[in-house]
Amino acid sequence: MSVPIRIHPENTKLFEFRGKPLVLLTATEHYGAVMNRAFHFERYLADAAEKGLTLTRLFMLFRELQSAVNPYSTCKPESPDYVAPFVRTGPGRALDSELKYNLDHFNPEFFDRLERFVSLASQYGIIVEIVLLSHTYNDAVWALNPLNPNNNVNGLADFPWPDYLTLRHSPVVERQKAVIHRIVEALNPFDNVIYEICNEPGRRRKQDDDPTVDEINDWLTALIRHVRETEAGLPNQHLIAGQEAWTFDPWVQPSDLSFSTLDYDVVNMHPLPNTVYAGRGYELGTFMSKQLRLRELRDYGLATYAEHKPLNQDEDNIASQYKDVDGWTIHRKRAWVTLLSGGHYDYIDFSIWPHLETGTPESQRHIRSWIGYLARFIHSIDLVRARPWPGLVKASPEHTLDAAFGVAGEDYCIYLADERELDAARDLPENRSAMRGGGESISGTLVLDLPGGLYEMACYDPKTGLYSPAVTVQGTANISLPLHTFEHDLVVRIRRKN
Repeated sequence: MSVPIRIHPENTKLFEFRGKPLVLLTATEHYGAVMNRAFHFERYLADAAEKGLTLTRLFMLFRELQSAVNPYSTCKPESPDYVAPFVRTGPGRALDSELKYNLDHFNPEFFDRLERFVSLASQYGIIVEIVLLSHTYNDAVWALNPLNPNNNVNGLADFPWPDYLTLRHSPVVERQKAVIHRIVEALNPFDNVIYEICNEPGRRRKQDDDPTVDEINDWLTALIRHVRETEAGLPNQHLIAGQEAWTFDPWVQPSDLSFSTLDYDVVNMHPLPNTVYAGRGYELGTFMSKQLRLRELRDYGLATYAEHKPLNQDEDNIASQYKDVDGWTIHRKRAWVTLLSGGHYDYIDFSIWPHLETGTPESQRHIRSWIGYLARFIHSIDLVRARPWPGLVKASPEHTLDAAFGVAGEDYCIYLADERELDAARDLPENRSAMRGGGESISGTLVLDLPGGLYEMACYDPKTGLYSPAVTVQGTANISLPLHTFEHDLVVRIRRKN
């Protein structure tokens, strides 16, 4: 195998994989491709590769339940189809009525599926984010976890589920470390792996006996160290991604320590309300709300761009339960804004289920094709030299937000999006009511300063992946470029002529 994916040595906001710059972008299944025996992941990976997607994400030791706003997905398998890292031997029954687990014996079926998945993804050139552990959220989800003392035969003492993300109970931590060690050791030969320590680490309940944020960060630090120590004696060392602990009540998702202090190589943030950086809270959108929030998303990306670590907007669920054109359009626009602000992007495609491993005909025509067009577009840019260009656009049509990215004097990619919210958007402040009306026709001009010289300008349609015929323009200050009428979004690409 070649050198594992790494931070690009010439541009720390990018990755380098097999000698080429890489942006992480996906419309991924909901992380259960390995744990769900009924899921034929070969079909899923083939489709992702055909679209040019570069990332997929896998949960290792987490299983979820469907809820009113969290749709059915691959990480919510029927109990007989759940493939855990441990074998079920009994005696006795776990809380899901299947045999209890024996934590001393790893499950060959799980590791066979895991290694086959990562190997096939490697053949396709797809990066696999391995999510080692996760927040457990509530009693019902905790009841599904093999490390719940009621679910195994290994004599663990009972403990409150919030303690799962702490160092309070050393026998539990040792079990966590053991399964992490086994996974990291098994996947060490692969070059297409990134590790995440914990999905959504945080203090869920505001109770005096609940873990503090500092306790959770100490636990994260210990497990980061454990991964690095495990790999120290192995041929390959892989990147580690993650975020610092957050609080649920009141909701605060900080990010300063993730960039500056915790030993992460990559910062994974879930775009949510009150995502705080440098003392400012960014309203990136409410979970499953059908909100758009493009301006806040762009501005958070630009604010953190000076940090030396890549920012991955990892798991955008603002409208993912809405498997319709409106929901998919929201995520198309958020993906474009994120990438052209210098970040990376992961959208959960809930149209993918067991026996629907490539989604539905509708999702194929829409979100899966749209994300594929973006993947190919972003990798057509000289990414090592490209940067976001805030302030490049001096004026744009009413109701549009711009995100500009490219190589100064050579290649400018300007994404224009209707930032008005749909009528279906939930829980927007009163002063946002005037911003509704998204999707109406937009026309007008684009004004910017373009350095002297001759350029070719063409418009690119994010919905079709097609360019308009190019026209020649002369660079000058305050150049005004007329745009054809469009709905929702449009990309203007201006490239210097040879």
